[in-house]
Amino acid sequence: MLPKEQKGETISVWVRDPKIQKHDGHSYLDYEICICTNSMCFTLKTSCVRRRFREFVWLRQKLQNNDVLINLPELPPRIAFFKLNNRHNVEQRVCGLQEFLKKVMQCPVLLSDSLLHLFLQTQLSTEEIEACASGQTKYSVSEAIHKFATSNRRFPVEEEEKTSHYSDCESSSSECGGCKCDFLNGESLGEIHEERWTKILPTK
Repeated sequence: MLPKEQKGETISVWVRDPKIQKHDGHSYLDYEICICTNSMCFTLKTSCVRRRFREFVWLRQKLQNNDVLINLPELPPRIAFFKLNNRHNVEQRVCGLQEFLKKVMQCPVLLSDSLLHLFLQTQLSTEEIEACASGQTKYSVSEAIHKFATSNRRFPVEEEEKTSHYSDCESSSSECGGCKCDFLNGESLGEIHEERWTKILPTK
């Protein structure tokens, strides 16, 4: 939970860049989740990971199990794989996933859940996330996040001055309604070129 005296703390989340991935003969879409924040709740102030839809489903179920009294937001509906080449379907899912994360991180109780932070700021599998959050690994939650940061070429070292590049994300907000994806040839479904961050102010 954010300390009441910590005013001006913001969390910005961005879901973008849907791409088709292949594993064991199966194809699926995954999405990039970017976080930019000055909140004390987060180990890293900037991070980007890739997650697939079923991992979002897993996260929602785990968060609900950890606190049954919280009314969690819904995820966008599943999409049959043969419909994944439809621009509108993918745009709607990207926007729905971003809105889901936005609402989750507006709840201080959920924001204190280690599962959420490992989901957002490491590339651990769901099984590894559960093991780490329950203390069954040799590394702590914080160590797992820092290890990801040092191995992630996009954000190799977490330094305060490096977040200045993302200052715009802390001074602007946007709605999901205008998401646009460019469908390209090959495996990638393209990026959402409008760099629109959703600012999150956790409820007090």
